[in-house]
Parts: sequence; C-alpha cells; structure tokens
Amino acid sequence: MRESLVLKKLRAGENVCSFKVNLADARVVEIAAQAGFDCLWLDQEHIGQDWSILASQIWAAKSQGKDTLVRVPRGSYSDYVKPLELDASGIMVPHIMNLADAKKVIGMTRFHPIGKRAIDGGNADGGYAAGNFKDYLRDANQQRFVIFQIEDPEPLEDIEAIAQLEGFDMLFFGPGDFSQAIGAPGDMDHPKIQEARQKVVEVAKKYGKFAGTTGPLTKVAEYQKMGYQFMSIGADVLTLTKYCSDLVTGFQNGPEEAGNDKDYYAAKK
Repeated sequence: MRESLVLKKLRAGENVCSFKVNLADARVVEIAAQAGFDCLWLDQEHIGQDWSILASQIWAAKSQGKDTLVRVPRGSYSDYVKPLELDASGIMVPHIMNLADAKKVIGMTRFHPIGKRAIDGGNADGGYAAGNFKDYLRDANQQRFVIFQIEDPEPLEDIEAIAQLEGFDMLFFGPGDFSQAIGAPGDMDHPKIQEARQKVVEVAKKYGKFAGTTGPLTKVAEYQKMGYQFMSIGADVLTLTKYCSDLVTGFQNGPEEAGNDKDYYAAKK
C-alpha cells in the first residue's frame, strides 16, 4: 500500500500543510499539489462531489506524490470507507460528539483487530486485489489516517477518554462551527474558542495523538508553538475570489491597483 506522506511527516515530528479544495476540477488539486502542499482536503460534508469526481481528485494528488484527506458526511459505514477504498490517504469525521460516537466510527473504519470495517480489497487502496490480503488489512490500519473533528462543546467532556482510544490518529479543532455552537458565530477570538483550542492540543499530545486545525497564515506560528502539527491554511475558492476581485479593482481604479496581475506578468519576463 502507498505510504502516507502526512503520517510519515507527523510521525517524524514535522509539520504538515493542507489546502482545502471546494471546486470539482481535478486540475485544482494537481496545481495545489505541484505548489508543494502536503495534503489536499476534499469535502463531502458541505460539497456535493460525486464519487467519480472524488476519484479523479485523488488520482491528481497521487500523481504528485501527495495525500488527500476527505471530510466525510455523517452517515453509514459506506460513507466513511468509500473514500479510503478510492485510495484517499485519510478521512475526517465531523462533529464527533462523545465517547460512544468516537468508538462507533473506529469500529466502522478500522480492520481487525481494532475494528470491524467492511472488507473488499478489490479497489484502489487494495491494489485491485493484486497484493497480499493480510498485508492490505495491516497497511490500511497503519498507513491510512482517521481524524476526529472537534467542533462542539459537548465532546470536550469526553475528550480525554476519546483521546485514549486506539484506531484514530488526530484531533482536529474546528473553530468555525465551534463559534456558532457557543452562540458567537465568527468570533475567533472568543475566550471559549481559545480555551477549547488549547484543550484539544494538550489532550492530543498527552495521549499520543496528533493535533490539527485551520487558520490564517498569520496564526500558523502561534498554533504550531501550541503543538498543532497539521494546519489547513487556504482554499481554492478564497484564492480565486480574491484574485478576481483584485483584477476588477485594478481595472476600475487603474494599473497601480492591479498588483497581482502586474506581478504575475513581471515574473514571466
């Protein structure tokens, strides 16, 4: 089975940068992977990507030797394991709410002896049944990662018990939904968000799990100092929206406002 770049770097104590892809075109994934991101975050929770699109995006990342992380919708075991069978490097399960919820997810996403994941082996992650069956089960447990997204106050009550479970790799703090859950939508500096962010990383480190979160580039150094090794630091829609806005502003206000476009063409000379 293909080795996970994300796990390799995290296990070596290195930091990982991820880029979120909302658009359906696999070329977006390829461009971001070529730019040097370790991981491409694909989404099925909020975006209606069909399975053929997801497969093409995973192929695009693999062509550049990079990992893909698929945030799955909350649903049946099939929703969780299909991205892995397409050879995504990992999945992120949103809104883990308590210890029982975490145990259920592990049971559906890990093979024996950790869980009872449904077995096929005839898909991309199993080399289309070309390899050794027992090696496939072992490698899937070791080289594919499962992330629990903590984005509600409720799981904080069970966070230490959750972190002690075998069968998942990372606690990922989601500040956006957490801000809404505490009644302060978008207030990223709210004391409860800062407290939760600190608690998640401390518990992850205490029990040998990795910690991940999202945030602007200006916060990367601060979060890494806290202990967050996995950082999602951008998205295709944000990049395209800003670039288009800058172009329109430059067109309306004159060349001096068209910095991005001018710099791009200057670099091509």
